[in-house]
Amino acid sequence: MANLKQTKKYYFSVEGETEQWYLKWLQNLINETLDSALKVSFDCPVQKNPVKRAKSIVVTGKTDIYHISDYESDEDVHVKEFKETMDNMKQAKGLGKQINYKFGYSNLTFDLWIVLHLSNCNGSLIHRRLYLSHINQAYGEHFENMDEYKHENNFKRILGRLTLQNVKDAVDRSKQIMKRNEENGYALQEYKGYKYYRENPALAVGEVIEKVLKDCKLV
Repeated sequence: MANLKQTKKYYFSVEGETEQWYLKWLQNLINETLDSALKVSFDCPVQKNPVKRAKSIVVTGKTDIYHISDYESDEDVHVKEFKETMDNMKQAKGLGKQINYKFGYSNLTFDLWIVLHLSNCNGSLIHRRLYLSHINQAYGEHFENMDEYKHENNFKRILGRLTLQNVKDAVDRSKQIMKRNEENGYALQEYKGYKYYRENPALAVGEVIEKVLKDCKLV
């Protein structure tokens, strides 16, 4: 009889349903992959406030939680929201629960990560809605607006076309983006112990996914 694989639990907080659907899809993909060294379980509720998320879970030892968030624009309202998220992550780490909050941001949005599974997306965009054309081109779709693309049936349908290799490709492309930002001399911002680029494209969500894949001995 084959040895039963250990199941490792990962904790997330996400700001929208597409991020949640993606993580559940990835969980299932990994668990269906025979070469994976582990089974995974993703605890990933939609919860924009890391403090509320941290208060809601019971942990018995040091626990990492990954917050998946967007840097939607340089407008004051979005910068304020982004910094408030980091404020809350910092506060959550101080609750005395041995919780370590880590940041999986996307600049401009999580849609960048979705594009990177099938295509490069290296140019700077002036508005988050402009990812739609990149989604349509990469996936061979004709979505008329972001709401149509993010409709549950449509989003899960395009995820169904992806493979584990596509996820690995997205990790590689995200690393290339961050390396290019460094080579271009962009200033890496730091706030409350978290680092990010104000320029887009930029993202740390690839680091989070790569960590999971490495744990599973898939990269």
